[in-house]
Amino acid sequence: MKKGILYAIAAYVIWGFFPFYWEKLGHVPALQVLSHRILWSFLLLFAIILITGQWRAFRQVAFKRRVLLIYLVSVVLIAINWLTYVWAIGAGFIIESSLGYFINPLVSVLLGVVLLRERLRPFQWLPLLLATGAVVYLTVIYGSLPWIALTLAFSFAFYGLVKKKAPLDSLRGLTLETGILFLPALLFLMFSEWIGKGAFLHSSASTSLMLVGAGLVTTTPLLLFSAAAPRVSLTTIGILMYINPTLQFLLGLFVYHEPFSREQLLGFGIVWLALILFGVEGVLASRRKTLPAEAGYS
Repeated sequence: MKKGILYAIAAYVIWGFFPFYWEKLGHVPALQVLSHRILWSFLLLFAIILITGQWRAFRQVAFKRRVLLIYLVSVVLIAINWLTYVWAIGAGFIIESSLGYFINPLVSVLLGVVLLRERLRPFQWLPLLLATGAVVYLTVIYGSLPWIALTLAFSFAFYGLVKKKAPLDSLRGLTLETGILFLPALLFLMFSEWIGKGAFLHSSASTSLMLVGAGLVTTTPLLLFSAAAPRVSLTTIGILMYINPTLQFLLGLFVYHEPFSREQLLGFGIVWLALILFGVEGVLASRRKTLPAEAGYS
């Protein structure tokens, strides 16, 4: 098996098992967990930049006005995504969180159509309509919008949209993002400590270690993914990405025994059908493009 595929699988499996980690920190306020995640991620990434001799190149590119403006927008979006996710896992909404990452690719496509004026092939509209119908149906079932899933899906889709124009690679981009958030995160943790609400070094040793480990847990799959992306086709990445929400869904259902009714199963089933149709259509369209080229070499 290619190295790239192994890197991608490893990244998505780690992301898929994230609920195990963040659920153990459910007793720590989500904003503190997020702040520790930012703090230790930046320190680790900054160390990697220094050790690999990339500091001068990073500094020359990262501190330009246009670059900083792009990443100021991206940090707001990723902070919303991380905070929502950490809170949702701690509050027992693992299944709904997985829904957000199931529908994320379709939301990204929708944003491409609306904001970038991208054109869809006729059959691609069917999965989008099915996913929209599923959200409406789940809204009726829940009695309110599945806001956790929608917040995760839209924040990450907009984040991906912004990153399309981002000039830095994954390592340097995440270093700059966490660097921008470093001071606010540090000040918040200092304030939490000052008012006597800080969890770090005031809870069990395991809690403190896990807060420090949040940096490693955050950066490892991102670095694996950045290593996989140049080596693996977008089609393969698109298929493998569903490892993450599938594992999260299974954890929520069979490990944490979150309630999951037949009505919810129908709603999720519609989303899964939409994703299958979208994937099949993409594969068939790709084959139609390659067949003429292959015929020319026969």
